[in-house]
Amino acid sequence: MGNAKLTVGLVYGGKSGEHEVSLQTAFAVMNSFDYDKYEIIPFYISKQGLWKVGEKLSAPYSQVEQLKLAEATEDMGTALNVVFSGLSGADKTVDVMFPLLHGTYGEDGTIQGLFEMANIPYIGAGVLASSAGMDKVVMKKLFADAGLDQCEFCYFNISAWKRKRHELIVGVEDKLGYPVFVKPANLGSSVGISKAADKDSLVKAIDFAFRYDTKVIIEEFVDAREVEVGVLGNDEPEASVPGEIVSSGEYYDYAAKYTDGKSQMMIPAPVDSEVADRLRESAIVAFRAIEGSGITRADFFLRKSDGKILINEVNTMPGFTPYSMYPLLWRETGVSYRALLDRMIELALERYNFKQGLKYDNE
Repeated sequence: MGNAKLTVGLVYGGKSGEHEVSLQTAFAVMNSFDYDKYEIIPFYISKQGLWKVGEKLSAPYSQVEQLKLAEATEDMGTALNVVFSGLSGADKTVDVMFPLLHGTYGEDGTIQGLFEMANIPYIGAGVLASSAGMDKVVMKKLFADAGLDQCEFCYFNISAWKRKRHELIVGVEDKLGYPVFVKPANLGSSVGISKAADKDSLVKAIDFAFRYDTKVIIEEFVDAREVEVGVLGNDEPEASVPGEIVSSGEYYDYAAKYTDGKSQMMIPAPVDSEVADRLRESAIVAFRAIEGSGITRADFFLRKSDGKILINEVNTMPGFTPYSMYPLLWRETGVSYRALLDRMIELALERYNFKQGLKYDNE
């Protein structure tokens, strides 16, 4: 690399319900970069979906509010021209993009597709892995195919629910019993999730989940410990030590995750070494099952009755402040936050350069 600094485009904000979380993450990341190695260009996406681009930074902002780029013009075209600058044969303005958008439009493959079209390297999972990791039903089918154990589930879309509600309820009761968890199939961050203990609360929970998505998934209740493992890499992924979430609430909901601070993280998780090894192996199987690249956090249940490991889900855009589970897992594994940022950028460039070598047409 010589002395030339890499220019990293930080993309944050966005149209999802996790706009504010994204700003906090961007602020943490911006303040952790080594500015001797990198320059940062901030890209803010408003809640309405408008893009703004800021000046190139050689030092971080001092306040989160500055990330909203109030002084930048409301010029969507300028921001997208910067993203697409490499296509016109001009020099790329940005060397690598770092999407820090949680939820819809951020970790579901849509912005990853934009970066693919712009032919620009980006950090984290690709289009397919992002989409599969966001759709809980598709994800579970891939896990089943990879031979991973998971809890029982049912799913259906809104048109089926309108057409044959009674049959679907009977199906859920027969297969899963009560209690169950009802979730929108495609939403990150535990929004729209409810626990149902009987038929009335099940119907309410399903109607509630359909406010957030056109497909819902219903899962059996598992009395279990919640354990998470970080995965880092492309073709030869590595797994971190496992960490355990000890939640205050009935389940690890949005408030416990982001606001009330009542859930505790125990890193490394208090499990014996054989269980830890199996968790790490399973995390890599899950990463490969969705065709992951870059980073992923795999979340497991350790069933209390028999200690069985069940995969719950993967998160291709895990929380990324210095206090989030994913960076803390790696810190405990021997990789500092700053070193982790370096490694993620290397992996993004490695994947990009590999793909550049492929022939896409009949040359």
